[in-house]
Amino acid sequence: MHSRYTDVFNESIALAETPSCSSSSSSSEKMHSNHLLLEEPIRMASILESSKSTFFPAMSRIVGTLGINSQSVETISACLKAGMSVARFDFSWGDAEFHQKTLENLKIAIKSTKKLCAVMLDTVGPELQVVNKSERPVSLQEETLVVLTPDQDKEATSNLLPINFSGLAKAVKKGDTIFIGQYLFTGSETTSVWLEVTEVNGEDVVCLIKNSATLSGPLYTLHVSQIRIDLPTLTDKDKEVISTWGVRNNIDFLSLSYTRHAEDVRHAREFLSKLGDLNQTQIFAKIENVEGLNHFDEILQEADGIILSRGNLGIDLPPEKVFLFQKAAVYKCNMAGKPAVVTRVVDSMTDNLRPTRAEATDVANAVLDGSDAILLGAETLRGLYPVETISIVGKICAEAEKVFNQDLYFKRTVKYVGEPMTHLESIASSAVVRAAIKVKASVIICFTSSGRAARLIAKYRPTMPVLSVVIPRVKTNQLRWKFSGAFEARQSLIVRGLFPMLADPRHPAESTGATNESILKVALDYGKSSGVIKSHDRLVICQKIGDASVVKIIELED
Repeated sequence: MHSRYTDVFNESIALAETPSCSSSSSSSEKMHSNHLLLEEPIRMASILESSKSTFFPAMSRIVGTLGINSQSVETISACLKAGMSVARFDFSWGDAEFHQKTLENLKIAIKSTKKLCAVMLDTVGPELQVVNKSERPVSLQEETLVVLTPDQDKEATSNLLPINFSGLAKAVKKGDTIFIGQYLFTGSETTSVWLEVTEVNGEDVVCLIKNSATLSGPLYTLHVSQIRIDLPTLTDKDKEVISTWGVRNNIDFLSLSYTRHAEDVRHAREFLSKLGDLNQTQIFAKIENVEGLNHFDEILQEADGIILSRGNLGIDLPPEKVFLFQKAAVYKCNMAGKPAVVTRVVDSMTDNLRPTRAEATDVANAVLDGSDAILLGAETLRGLYPVETISIVGKICAEAEKVFNQDLYFKRTVKYVGEPMTHLESIASSAVVRAAIKVKASVIICFTSSGRAARLIAKYRPTMPVLSVVIPRVKTNQLRWKFSGAFEARQSLIVRGLFPMLADPRHPAESTGATNESILKVALDYGKSSGVIKSHDRLVICQKIGDASVVKIIELED
């Protein structure tokens, strides 16, 4: 059964054998730092030091799902202040009107807090659902039988569950495992249930209940372990939502649920290309099952980023394999310079004010693995403590970043890219990142119009923030003028260590003279007001002048 995972995980196993870059470390320290991108040694006294609050809570980004308990302007404003940089709108539940109201409140919150935030639309995809129209709780008893039927007119009971898919009977066989849980389920044995297929009867599937549970609420998802469901990745419902709600709101990211092949991403991109400004929308492939895992390399090549949907993956994969996939997938994303987003880290905070010890460690390990962002689902959507969840996840990320072994990561990335490097990658890695670390710069300022240079710099994980000054370009279609740049700025908000600001469009990114002093002053003022730049700090500035990339190191006076 496990042989199908071997190729995907080979690279992560090879990672553990990478030579240590610290010749002075003992052999045990070498082994430790090879398995984790962890700086050595860690002073025990530093663990007891209180964390200092900063303008940027962490270099890692936080994607928050907005919904029932996070719809008000006050709550969204608090989420932005706590560190949320991308707002996710999940269309698996709620109608367009509800999500529109939430988005309007987000716009108000952005203006009042002066915190930039990107918008992500999450598609439903080929998701199987149990339909409970009455919304009355359904109790399921261990070792009894329950029938899954495509007849949605029937009422959900303890021995009959209507589902939204008529092809389940053709997809499963006796002995297959089916998991049912509340959408964004926590896996709690009291609210989710494991079933074993005992018989297929026409379009109905008869199952043995493996644990007692109570299903409450209108919507439960159904996941069949390692079985292909013959439904399109981008459904007609998804297309309708994207072409109406998505177009109206100029979404920055499309989260493509249940991505199984590279063709899924190509199909979605072709669809977006016909929808005006949405041709700039970035597509993040959500890997949720073994089929997506087996085609991971091709999917990564086509997608703009990857979301590791560990909830469903944890059902499709044996539990002992999930961490291995995470490390391999995040590494591949890092080397490709594409954002890696990890989900399902602090499930218990849906109902509790503090995460478990295991969850806190899980967040830190995601950062040490190289993840760009943490995605919060139920914790912020229907959780009791959305703001506190964002805040504590940000604090854990910030602590993990302090001991992230940038030197080892840098050498590994340079080795992977190989020679000859492209001109821009060489400038980003050596002239900018290495120089900034050597002179102990407090910040890197990068002038860009497409955002590509800034993302390349962030790829090498500098230890200081990268302030990406996005300078709009003027475009015309012979009928009207418009500026580009807003998309590029917001799309930086999911990249670790990248902090965008929109510049005055009258200042070109590719100046023919020296670095434009007025626009630099705006960037410096922003840095000073946010507390990342102080008197006597050294800064590294990257700008394109004509055909040349120019890197400057400046030291601020009083």
